[in-house]
Amino acid sequence: MTQLPLVLGIDLGTSGVRIAVLGMDGVLHHTQASNYHGSFCDPESWREACRELLQAIPNRLKSRLRALAVDGTSGTLLACDSHGLPLGEALPYSLACPEVAPLLQELVGTGNLAQSSSSSSSLARALRLIARYGNEILLRHQADWISGWLLNNWSWGEEGNNLRLGWDLITNSWPSSFATQPWKQTLPDIRRSGSILGTIAPNQAKALGLADDLIIVAGTTDSNAAVLAAHPQPGDGVTVLGTTLVMKCFTETPLEAPGVTSHRVGERWLCGGASNAGAGVLRRFYSDDQLAELSRQIDPYTNSGLSLRPLPGPGERFPVDDPELLPVLEPRPVSDALYLHGLLEGLAEIEAQGWQRLQALGAAAPQRIISIGGGARNPQWRRLRERRLGCPVTSCQTPPAAGVARLAQQALVG
Repeated sequence: MTQLPLVLGIDLGTSGVRIAVLGMDGVLHHTQASNYHGSFCDPESWREACRELLQAIPNRLKSRLRALAVDGTSGTLLACDSHGLPLGEALPYSLACPEVAPLLQELVGTGNLAQSSSSSSSLARALRLIARYGNEILLRHQADWISGWLLNNWSWGEEGNNLRLGWDLITNSWPSSFATQPWKQTLPDIRRSGSILGTIAPNQAKALGLADDLIIVAGTTDSNAAVLAAHPQPGDGVTVLGTTLVMKCFTETPLEAPGVTSHRVGERWLCGGASNAGAGVLRRFYSDDQLAELSRQIDPYTNSGLSLRPLPGPGERFPVDDPELLPVLEPRPVSDALYLHGLLEGLAEIEAQGWQRLQALGAAAPQRIISIGGGARNPQWRRLRERRLGCPVTSCQTPPAAGVARLAQQALVG
């Protein structure tokens, strides 16, 4: 009996990589995760985690894989040579580059460039990398670099990952101001999310034990993949409670503002923003076991009396675009449970401000919030968020890797 094909999604997050193998009916057959073995900014740690997970897929599933797509953290940018060799560590999505602000303003004078006008944008990080390494480099985001590794061809870039670098979804082009720049050739050749980039390189197929006709599909960002995994219905908003806090919703038209991203997914616009704050700050103070135990001591229907802004360091992208905004992590009470209560309230406040920001720009108020990510498993945080957001909050445990796998699935069926 002929076995039906399977598709694979690779999700490059802030703490590690997860893969998901889906059937054509959407059933999840296999999922596995691996932490980065080195620094998040070390591209070799991305590649090693991917290699480890791909090699570990059971052979009975691996032989049926026909298409693969990759998502990654939006805005994490790497300088490499024409053969994909990294020239140094990547600049992370949360890094602001205020020193390039004057040049940035010259570049964003024309076109729909609100998403790349911030000193926290990929374009700002690109200018820093160009100043460091020169014009004879390639600039590639995290997902695009891993796709290039599988193809042994680093020419391509997926549109959603490159919006904050300046790609214009309305005109399907780079801004006219880029045409005269000496670094124009550092930019990728853009392909639509879900389009076929090519087949896996023979040497990679052999090394990873994958079929030599495996199709590599242009993926998306990690937060978009999370939304695709959650299957939102009309009136739903999606919040990703991962290392960072991401809010997304579908809108009829794109939203334009610094710190806000508008992606095209099918025939709809998926708009939102990502805060630098998130569960990553919680892990600075508590282990996962401590978070679970202390959360059980919190009464989510009362206020902590604290007013915290749990940013990991100076600078914020959304709901406000302010590279100098400072964290507020004090005063710290003696009670660890009370402090965690205050941190969770601070994150809920940032989330509420995020949804208010999107509404001010034209998005409809969400009637329900679907939560995804590690934080979605915390019932006290969910109830606390319901109080602050004023609408029901539900959880989705389907991993973002399954969301990006759906893009591979769609490409396979044409």
